[in-house]
Amino acid sequence: MKKTLEGKVALITGGSRGLGSNLAEAFADQGADVAITYVASAEKAEAVVEKLRAKGVQAIAIQSDQADPAAAKPLLDTVSAHFGRLDILINNAAIAVQGKTVDDPDLDTINLDRQWRINVLGAVATTRAAAPVLSDGGRIIFIGSILGSRVPFAGVADYSGTKAAIAGYARGVARDLGTRNITVNVIQPGVMPTDMAVQALGHDVPDSLMNLHVIHRIATLEEVSALACFLAGPAGGYMTGGVIDVSGGLGT
Repeated sequence: MKKTLEGKVALITGGSRGLGSNLAEAFADQGADVAITYVASAEKAEAVVEKLRAKGVQAIAIQSDQADPAAAKPLLDTVSAHFGRLDILINNAAIAVQGKTVDDPDLDTINLDRQWRINVLGAVATTRAAAPVLSDGGRIIFIGSILGSRVPFAGVADYSGTKAAIAGYARGVARDLGTRNITVNVIQPGVMPTDMAVQALGHDVPDSLMNLHVIHRIATLEEVSALACFLAGPAGGYMTGGVIDVSGGLGT
């Protein structure tokens, strides 16, 4: 069976762990050459790259801090120089600063502001840098969050705001790049088994949150990655401007 992404080059930001590394493996399984970014975890990033190369594709890890918008152009220059092209951009890198309400006197405004820089300004900068070099007929996929559309509990105002901003921005980019047949979509996962989820919720999802789901379990990384592969492949060529939930009906 032909691999749906054979001959394509994908850049996945934040690809050294969690959903990012799962996305990288899923794209490599479909034949794509893959570049991932990381900030500090060089060892983890190289371990991911070795897994990808073992699948028979080209792969590199690039240190790039999405908190610094100026890092976006050098990142895209490196990808272009190494692979000679870019077909798919997955804006995955993000952080989650949650747990305190906006009236809390101990609100960590420094890290909340950093969250806006990474989740929004950094993703915007990467998209701007990628757009001129992305091949016609290419794909841009943003990894958002169900909290960008629904806020079923307190303490996530800024995180929710960053993900809502990304959804609006993606719709605009879809309009801007539609004449080049570049599709732009947002995947909004719910709770997933990632380090970010553990930091926010602990090792066990509280019953109060689980009971808000129609399907009483959290998403698997594979379910989210499968949707990304579909949107990036030929069958996803007529889907653009979409904001698609993978959340088990959370908040329905």
